[in-house]
Amino acid sequence: PRKTKEDQGRPRKTKEDQGRPMSLFVSLSRSSGCPLSTMAGLLNPLDSPNHMRIDEDVPYRDGVALDRPTRAGPEGGSLVNCGMRKEVRIDRRLRPGTRVTVRVENSDPNKRCFTGTAVAPAEPREARGIYWGYTVRLASCLGDVFTACPHEGGYDLTIGTSERGKLVDEITLPTFKHLLVVFGGVQGLETSLEADQSLTIDNVSLLFNFYLNTCPDQGSRTIRTEEAILISMSALRSKIMSSGCHQ
Repeated sequence: PRKTKEDQGRPRKTKEDQGRPMSLFVSLSRSSGCPLSTMAGLLNPLDSPNHMRIDEDVPYRDGVALDRPTRAGPEGGSLVNCGMRKEVRIDRRLRPGTRVTVRVENSDPNKRCFTGTAVAPAEPREARGIYWGYTVRLASCLGDVFTACPHEGGYDLTIGTSERGKLVDEITLPTFKHLLVVFGGVQGLETSLEADQSLTIDNVSLLFNFYLNTCPDQGSRTIRTEEAILISMSALRSKIMSSGCHQ
């Protein structure tokens, strides 16, 4: 059939999608009222450990609480869309649209729905060592990157990145518990230092244990931050592994 203007830009339904329940991103967009997130299906999949396939047998799932009644426990519960063929019933009442990490306890296909328990987002990583994504912390200035550290005792190893830094190939990292790698914007970390009135030093490299050039002979005036992250973490991987810190 001929496509209409309304059809343009809509995600196509593939054979793999046939028979699936409402996908997680569609469920989230409908509950939040944000139509833009329905286009998330057009993005390339990350296929990371915390992005499970529909029939993958894993102990944890991220999901979205549905606006549907259920009976579970004396205080009621919630049905959660975890991207599986059936919803997961948990014994906790959540506001519809709430994101929740679920420990799946019973995925018997003969049951009407699966069962599980709502847990802290950090549990998969702390209890099983499973990568479970990342969190975002907003820092108002460069100084807050260090002083507002969420870890007790702060960062014991800090690295700044700059084309004016020491070559990454020439350094060896010590053992550490919490590593911080800082990337500047287009104009570099020097501009971030100038904009922070709370810092009194003149040389930004003094803020870090290591000030490194992770992309020598870059051949470009600037490198985008999203590109710098991939380049730098690839260059630092062997250094981190050699330090004995593998997590």
